[in-house]
Amino acid sequence: MVELSIDEAGDAFAARRSVEAGMLRASTLLREAGKPLQSVLKPLRRHVKEEQATIASADVATWTFLLADFHVCLAECLGHRVLCGLLRDLTARTTRVASFYQSIYDARKSCDDHAQIVAALAAGNPEQAAQLMLVHIGDVESGLGKSAALVDPVERLRAPLAPRAGTVTR
Repeated sequence: MVELSIDEAGDAFAARRSVEAGMLRASTLLREAGKPLQSVLKPLRRHVKEEQATIASADVATWTFLLADFHVCLAECLGHRVLCGLLRDLTARTTRVASFYQSIYDARKSCDDHAQIVAALAAGNPEQAAQLMLVHIGDVESGLGKSAALVDPVERLRAPLAPRAGTVTR
């Protein structure tokens, strides 16, 4: 398995900013309708609710997947089938690095960002959604360097495996 460095992840984050902001700005589903169809909003809202529930359950593996998958779901909902594969690859690259350093606070912040992006789309403002996406991706990326210096890698891997309160250990 080849590890992706933070520098290499930076290239993937830059590509994501270009692709995802451009996708939101260029979506014909948003421009032609003025406000997106419920067929666009409903699955995005459902996805954000699933993110919230999973973060509350502290299921790190699932919330990591869902937070990354929001971006692919967004492309699918907006009718950008070609970009779905590209975003799967780019989010896999960035998530691999981000998941190693992301705390539950970061996960909640990412989920809140996703909800704000969906709200901007619901308000018929794809430009605001694009700006929120740029800030969101930038925040995730900038958090990597800060977290990398603060988190012991072994402790980061050990934490999800620690016994929970009220469980019996042998």
